[in-house]
Amino acid sequence: MSDQTVVYPPQGLTPTREQMIRHLRRSNEVARRALTLGHHPFGAVLVGPDQETVLLEQCNIDTVNHAESTLARVAATNFSAEFLWGCTLYTAVEPCCMCAGTAYWANIGRVVFGMTEHQLLQETGSHSENPTMSVASRYVFDHCQKAVELIGPVAEIVDETVAMQRAFWASR
Repeated sequence: MSDQTVVYPPQGLTPTREQMIRHLRRSNEVARRALTLGHHPFGAVLVGPDQETVLLEQCNIDTVNHAESTLARVAATNFSAEFLWGCTLYTAVEPCCMCAGTAYWANIGRVVFGMTEHQLLQETGSHSENPTMSVASRYVFDHCQKAVELIGPVAEIVDETVAMQRAFWASR
């Protein structure tokens, strides 16, 4: 490390289990909104360092504008890197490697997810609309120079997320 190393403040308050479940359920509500707009059922929520204040919500747009990556880009243009380091991105489905990388570059300090990318692949199969990559977000974050905190899977949210994904992909 050089003398130029940036040191960020603590990553905000540690979320309680109740807060994690509540915000993950909110991300599923945002995913349902994506369905009404004709998009795939993925949603992301950015919560401030207090673990209560919802700063941004984003539903999936298309294959290169996933909910998490779009949210991270919007966040990076509206908040300082230091502030985002204390924030948490909540998403009911584990971020793909693109979304994990975008959260990292946006300097979001914590990511919480419900079901794993592997579970999503089991629900979508080799569907042409969602060629899911078998790369865990843990792998991406383990290869970063900043220690983004990753929490997940969160068991309490898995069944409802799987049910929504299963219903959607079965209809495609």
